[in-house]
Amino acid sequence: MEHLTKQTFQEKVFNYDKNDQWKFEGKLPCVIDFYADWCGPCKMVAPVLEELSKEYNGKVNFYKVDTEAEQELAAAFGIRSIPSILFCPVNGQPQMAVGALPKDSLKKAIEDVLLKA
Repeated sequence: MEHLTKQTFQEKVFNYDKNDQWKFEGKLPCVIDFYADWCGPCKMVAPVLEELSKEYNGKVNFYKVDTEAEQELAAAFGIRSIPSILFCPVNGQPQMAVGALPKDSLKKAIEDVLLKA
């Protein structure tokens, strides 16, 4: 899973400095895990996202954003609690899920939000 900085986020997901409205920059839909190293629930969800990234390899990209290192990025999305997981379809609006969701819920969100379109 690739860690994103503000620069790589703007290249691969959304350039919020240039666009007021959501405009997805990626070719594949993606899941972005906003986390911090000190966050217990983040540590619980990380291996689940790692498994899902293998299951959906080639269909969905998985990224991580360290909210401590990338505070501006976290602020741009109004991240107040972590883990927050952003599901970005190629077309349509992204959807945010907050909390350490179980694998079934994450899988359902991937199927419903990212792969149904």
